[in-house]
Amino acid sequence: MRAIDYVAVQDAPAALERLSARPRDAVPIAGGTNLLDLMKLHVHNPALLVDINGLPLDRVEELEGGALRIGTLVRNSDLANHPRVRERYPVLSEALLAGASPQLRNMATLGGNILQRTRCAYFRDVSQACNKREPGTGCAALEGYHRMHAVLGTSPQCIAANPSDMNVALVALDASLQLQGPEGERDVPFAAFHLEPGAHPERETLLKPGELITHVTLPVSGFAARSRYLKVRDRASYAFALASAAVALELEAGTIKDARVALGGVGTRPWRSTEAESALIGQKADEVRFKAAAAAALKGARTRPHNAFKVELARRTLVRALSLTAGLL
Repeated sequence: MRAIDYVAVQDAPAALERLSARPRDAVPIAGGTNLLDLMKLHVHNPALLVDINGLPLDRVEELEGGALRIGTLVRNSDLANHPRVRERYPVLSEALLAGASPQLRNMATLGGNILQRTRCAYFRDVSQACNKREPGTGCAALEGYHRMHAVLGTSPQCIAANPSDMNVALVALDASLQLQGPEGERDVPFAAFHLEPGAHPERETLLKPGELITHVTLPVSGFAARSRYLKVRDRASYAFALASAAVALELEAGTIKDARVALGGVGTRPWRSTEAESALIGQKADEVRFKAAAAAALKGARTRPHNAFKVELARRTLVRALSLTAGLL
């Protein structure tokens, strides 16, 4: 086991200098709720930890026009209970409260949650073949036990599911990311940030070596305030989703004027379904239309023996989430 260097920084330029000087083996650390686990398992072996807790990125700010700008170091518990988040973006608050345990939510940060690695057992076991951990070695999950794995966005190289509840809500809210790195600042739509595995499952996001996520921006919309997150799991707390749905609806006289639909637990990335949205917009908010949208959302699913049940489970989860959001239940 190699020695690990540690440095604490107080501003973004210092953090970027440290990270960009060693882009392949330096990583930022804040709450450490995911990173430290992976280090203990020898899945991730950084040579340098750059402690970014001193950066002034722990605030939720209201921008002109009403959008919210959230710093990457805002803790999950604080974000879930922020009054403007609970009032204007309830799906985000519900998703955060559905994740992990209170103790972990008190430590975990917005940025760390966005970058949370898969809980695939084969990824976390260095004795097993995993293309995400070590490209070209194979995917043990394909012929192994894959009940928790994805059915949307999979490839012959990887079927690992994205584990984050919060990410599903951010996709549904049309959030955007602000990134800062050696080449300057850039904005990225949240829905485009996470990548499907394809032939390169080791490439999980658009984050470049040496870059930091600094903020997430939640725009003003007509649908965000009428939004819900529904999670189905094996036990009532501290369990990852078998299937989940983040939905937001703008209704006008019982007709769906606008809609956002995202799924969790079933995708290799936080899964926004534009197909489901197209099936909803302009239609009456009723169970018939909700079932049609759910069918559209799961049309492209690719299953394996242990996770085939997720298709019907995700359909039912989405129908119930839409019914709750529309006030039909």
